Amino acid sequence: MEFTVYILRTSANTLYIGQTSNLVRRLKEHNSKNGRGAKYTRCFESCSLVYSEIYPSRSEAMKREFELKKLTRLKKEELIKTKSKD
Repeated sequence: MEFTVYILRTSANTLYIGQTSNLVRRLKEHNSKNGRGAKYTRCFESCSLVYSEIYPSRSEAMKREFELKKLTRLKKEELIKTKSKD
């Protein structure tokens, strides 16, 4: 099973980082406001996917999620910009 580490940009231009085994389902949960999405993302009108990486195991995805969360906002924005050029 593959796991995805992702970055969302909220309608207020903040960034949210998470990981999941089903990205499509998770994005729907974040935008549905039904209680399954992260409490943080429920405060915003919408969230859009701006970055993602795939890992072969949950432990690797969780490790990368933790690394991304430690980055400064500037470093996160650079990572997003670099990926969007691919």
